[in-house]
Amino acid sequence: MKKLFIPFLLLCVLILSACGNNEKANENNDSKTKSETITYQSETGPVKIPKNPKRIIALSNGPNVLALDGNIVGIDQWTNMNPLFQDRLKGVEVVSEDDLEKIIELEPDLIIAGSEMKNIGKLNEIAPTVVFTWGKLDYLSQQIEIGKLLNKEKEAKEWVKDFETRAETAGKAIRAKIGEDATVSVIENDAKEFYVFGNNYARGTEILYQAMDLKMPEKVKEKALKSGIYVLSSEVLPEYTGDYIIFSKNPDVVNSFVETETWKNIPAVKNDRIFEINSKASTYSDPITLEHLLEFFEKSFLNK
Repeated sequence: MKKLFIPFLLLCVLILSACGNNEKANENNDSKTKSETITYQSETGPVKIPKNPKRIIALSNGPNVLALDGNIVGIDQWTNMNPLFQDRLKGVEVVSEDDLEKIIELEPDLIIAGSEMKNIGKLNEIAPTVVFTWGKLDYLSQQIEIGKLLNKEKEAKEWVKDFETRAETAGKAIRAKIGEDATVSVIENDAKEFYVFGNNYARGTEILYQAMDLKMPEKVKEKALKSGIYVLSSEVLPEYTGDYIIFSKNPDVVNSFVETETWKNIPAVKNDRIFEINSKASTYSDPITLEHLLEFFEKSFLNK
């Protein structure tokens, strides 16, 4: 019995030792993963960031991060209010660049901010902070850049390529149906004014005018193409409407003007060529919003 007992004891010691070594190895690997960094070339210079960020605060470009399944722990109020993102943001804290204490409590390992925001220096003291200037990159390049930031450049590029192909195909089908020279206006209103948009101001404008190559009215091209947006009164609105209208409609705004003769006599309205989108769900140009609007445009123009 004694002869059997001693080898058994040795076996137990060896097993316990191996387990201990494995645990140490796992701890070391976890520590290495957490501490592994890369240098990201941001628009303000090189920033050392986690290779695989785990706790992201997105004060800007949150939808782009969501589209790549980035783990967001803090988000800006506007993204949080968007109906397209609310399910994905359950349990995520709403923060601003002023909520420094709250941001510290969330223990971020990466902060994404807009270049116009204040407190960039203080944010950088909390965690590596990368800033983006709105509109500096086109809508597809912006997604690829977020992909680089999150170590998901391959996924971002694959999406961009696929989206461009699908949107171009849809555009050809739409132009074949409505005519190559048919024009499309994108308009929005608040309590006092109307807006028309160029080809890079969200509301689906990038899809319609860039990816699908649909035409905008000459008056819109003249006033809104360069600036992205043009403000006008209801009296001159008919001058800026195309053969088709995409109406970015805010459900919280009273739209009594649709009962006016000015509105009813617009040709696109009379011909039932007006398609309404929810302005609250269309003010970004990220993949989630773009996919939503691409599907909507295909259904609306092609009766799919």
